Amino acid sequence: MAKQKFVYFFGEGKAEGDAKMKELLGGKGANLAEMTNLGIPVPPGFTISTEVCAAYYENKQKYPEGLEKEVLDNLTKLEKVMGKKLGDPEDPLLVSVRSGAAVSMPGMMDTILNLGMNDKAVVGLANKTGNPRFAWDAYRRFIQMYGDIVMGIPHDEFEEALAAMKKAKKVELDTGLDAKDLENLVVEYKKIYKKHTKKDFPQNPLDQLWGAINAVFGSWMNERAIKYRELNNIKGLKGTAVNVQSMVFGNFGDDSGTGVCFSRDPSTGKNEFYGEFLMNAQGEDVVAGIRTPEKIATLAKKNKKVYEQLLDIKDKLENHFRDMQDMEFTVQQGVLYILQTRNGKRAGAAAVKIAVDMVAEGLIDKETAIKRVTPEHLDQLLHPMIDPKALKGIKPLTKGLNASPGAACGRIVFTAKDAEEWAERGEKVLLVRKDTSPEDIGGMVVSEGILTSTGGMTSHAAVVARGMGTPCVAGAKGVSVQGKKVVIGEKTFKEGDWITIDGSTGDVYEGQFPLISPKMSKDLETFLSWCDKVCADSVRGNVKGFLVRTNADQPEDAKRAFDFGAQGVGLCRTEHMFFDKEKLIHFRTMIVADTEEARKEALKKILPLQKKDFFGIFKAMEGRPVTIRLLDPPLHEFVPHTKEEVAELAEHLGVKPKDLQPKIDKLHEANPMLGHRGCRLAVTYPEIYDMQVEAIVLAAIDCVKKNIPVKPEIMIPIVCDEQELALLRPRAEAIIKKNLEKAKVKLDIQIGTMIEVPRAALLADKIAAFADFFSFGTNDLTQMTFAFSRDDVGSFMPAYEKLGLLDVDPFKSVDEEGVGMLMNWATTKGRSVKSDLKVGICGEQGGDPATIDFCFRTGLNYVSCSPFRVPIARLTAAQAVLRNTKK
Repeated sequence: MAKQKFVYFFGEGKAEGDAKMKELLGGKGANLAEMTNLGIPVPPGFTISTEVCAAYYENKQKYPEGLEKEVLDNLTKLEKVMGKKLGDPEDPLLVSVRSGAAVSMPGMMDTILNLGMNDKAVVGLANKTGNPRFAWDAYRRFIQMYGDIVMGIPHDEFEEALAAMKKAKKVELDTGLDAKDLENLVVEYKKIYKKHTKKDFPQNPLDQLWGAINAVFGSWMNERAIKYRELNNIKGLKGTAVNVQSMVFGNFGDDSGTGVCFSRDPSTGKNEFYGEFLMNAQGEDVVAGIRTPEKIATLAKKNKKVYEQLLDIKDKLENHFRDMQDMEFTVQQGVLYILQTRNGKRAGAAAVKIAVDMVAEGLIDKETAIKRVTPEHLDQLLHPMIDPKALKGIKPLTKGLNASPGAACGRIVFTAKDAEEWAERGEKVLLVRKDTSPEDIGGMVVSEGILTSTGGMTSHAAVVARGMGTPCVAGAKGVSVQGKKVVIGEKTFKEGDWITIDGSTGDVYEGQFPLISPKMSKDLETFLSWCDKVCADSVRGNVKGFLVRTNADQPEDAKRAFDFGAQGVGLCRTEHMFFDKEKLIHFRTMIVADTEEARKEALKKILPLQKKDFFGIFKAMEGRPVTIRLLDPPLHEFVPHTKEEVAELAEHLGVKPKDLQPKIDKLHEANPMLGHRGCRLAVTYPEIYDMQVEAIVLAAIDCVKKNIPVKPEIMIPIVCDEQELALLRPRAEAIIKKNLEKAKVKLDIQIGTMIEVPRAALLADKIAAFADFFSFGTNDLTQMTFAFSRDDVGSFMPAYEKLGLLDVDPFKSVDEEGVGMLMNWATTKGRSVKSDLKVGICGEQGGDPATIDFCFRTGLNYVSCSPFRVPIARLTAAQAVLRNTKK
């Protein structure tokens, strides 16, 4: 039996891995191997596999047998390739130790640079390079990183010592310190290390190496990494790999530097080389936002040869991986090295534009483009922007970098902890900091937006905000954070003050501005048309096509959804119309009426108002099907609840409030969710549904007479037995027939039902005999299947999810095992009676990607969701088709 391999070498133009081995080598390690094989200048090194990480945690933080020897063998190989030895007092090899999981988690795990430095190596490096400043700078950086990451010494203590040194020397930047200053700083750093650890800084490079490897594997389970995986739903990974790579130095002098670049603009998607760099710096200086870097284009003036080499490499990598690349590079004494490449994280607008452009360029096909854009990307495109009318004559306080698009208003907080506490209280907060770090992830998640005074477009704040779709303005030089206050431009703000940022322009404004929703771009329309085509062409048995409808209760909702590409209305909740003040008084009059005639009289006054609403929705949808659900909630939801409302109704009726109150009290129900509602109302008060059906058919007739295409569908809710439909359907058909004949109009109006009671799902074949279509009301179906109240589930669901009792809140995503089984059964049984039975879903889960995937697999004709979720549903519907359809 072959011995298990744990360590994979890369260097000298060949590697033991490739890009297909991400699960084993992590994304970073796999791409380092791939670039090595492509002939890209990559510093040699080796990768310890993710299987070691899995074993490390399974075996209570012990490594598998044989690992130590493999690491030492590969270290010897690396030393031979480099012609240097780790810890050599004359010409030392220095290495970096970096994390790298199969899925990119920027900034969430740990990195140690300049490993191998000790008191002898620093002198040898200074003599060998003739650059003592560089050598001592590398040593002080290593002590700080090792102390912070491996030993848990507070990062701020090292920073305070550095700041004190700069103050004493009266310099602003680190580069203002000379070799002697940095040598003295090393002495101070060692004191800090010993104060916290009670030990001297380790001088044995192998001790340093294993300390760093332990720390990187340990960072897989640190708080911020766990939280990042939870937030991004990253599951099923073995762990992180560890990449040990020979160091190259961007802080070697003015002919050296480091940077991060993208083959296309990650904010806009434009096909323009994009990035930033710093001369005489190491990588963490760019990413951490400590210094504000220069734009990549200016590198052409400083070193044209390196810039042109970078251009060639970014083209080569993008064409090879067929995706936008995010690259880290270092220049050491004029020689270029690529330290990493990965498919770049991008803002929503950029994701769509890159997908559309790459199809046009022939790099990818449409199906690949659809798979690359995520629901979160589209969600970002629907983010609010500042109403342009409100900006007339208003100047921003200051301007920073437009790091992550979208506008946000919030109350200023200065720490991630405060952001979480304020948000918990229901406050809208905006996190304002000098810069952010991975530890701030919790506060960043709950913030409306993020504003930093330093850092560039590739700083931690910018990258994480873009990934989350949170508006961010970074590197705003006009922002100065001073404890619990901040100076923005020329004005001072304290904690709790309101500001507004525009992450699309970089502008920062005082106060709270109105935000509006953006319109669909041409690229997005093109992209979503590809999604619609994939869905329209899908076939599952007798079911052709998979459509996206919307839930819309008012004409303006329907119009918005239509503009977002909805292919019909899957749910129009008529009860929402009754809460309109003009209708509510008449509806309340109907509720408290003593006779059928009095009820009919009140309903007559509502009929033209409902007809007007239905006409508006039909018109907005331009001939697409509109499913109207007849009255669903119990009557007690509409009765007056305050003394003032009772008095108003009493005055309208000409009675005394004290005489009216007993009638209102009588309508109270002990358990209204399971009470006198839906079709049960029509059994006892048929005149309510009669009025609604007549309003629907009259509105449809008006459309026909005005040459407006119309396709109404009437849905009867809360059915639990076929006899209910057998009673109510003929009554509705009679009203439809009477009005159509009177108007001399021909129109097909379908009558169906909601499947939202478990018994209805079980008896679906019997119910299908009286229904033209089914629509799953998964909100109620979930409530009744689980016996969970969706209004109270928040009190215990977080504990259920945390303990793994349920993977996800079933009101957010359909429970496939229970509720899903009922849906599958009902669909199959219903179609056993009517093979062409149309089936859809209109519960809140209808906009959830996992639910949409399930609905496609179950054979539903459509999903229906809120207007703002329609573009996302169109994408996820297409992705579900591609995922579940065999070529």
